[in-house]
Amino acid sequence: MRKIISFMHISLDGFVAGPNGEMNWIKLGEEIFDHVGKRIGETDTALYGRVTYQMMENYWPTAGDKPDATKHDIKHSKWYNKIHKVVLSKTMKDAGLADTTIISDNLSDKINEIKQQAGGEVLLFGSPTATHSLIQQNLIDGYWLFVNPIILGRGIPLFVDIKDKIKLNLLTTRQFTCGVTELNYTVDRQ
Repeated sequence: MRKIISFMHISLDGFVAGPNGEMNWIKLGEEIFDHVGKRIGETDTALYGRVTYQMMENYWPTAGDKPDATKHDIKHSKWYNKIHKVVLSKTMKDAGLADTTIISDNLSDKINEIKQQAGGEVLLFGSPTATHSLIQQNLIDGYWLFVNPIILGRGIPLFVDIKDKIKLNLLTTRQFTCGVTELNYTVDRQ
């Protein structure tokens, strides 16, 4: 069975974005790009909320073709263009969207159908609202978190309206030279 893994940058105090969606506090660099690139290279499906999908779709399809494209831009653009995208949205329609599935209702049933399909893990990129919806329906199987060395104090939290405890098992950790710490958890279903 495929697993849904939430991939998120997070502040030390649990926020995934500032109060207005700001993400300028996230530390990135070649070391993190290379590390993330290895794992996502094994993924054939990405899951997004509408806002994140539209951001991605406005940049990644042609990012690798630009004259000033970085190594990361080229690699990620190629990956983005070949994967299947699943978008959670009540307002988008999938008319003409290449290799993209829109889920607008019956979230639990449709995500469970995706989990039954052949393929590797499905990475849920950013998308705090979509993540909240999946958490509330117990559909996330793991968390791949990049804890940034900052306390925001306020913003959009990763975890809201949690009804029951979610037990996690730590799989791996990694410290990056920029101060970011990777925490890779699986949800303990027992």
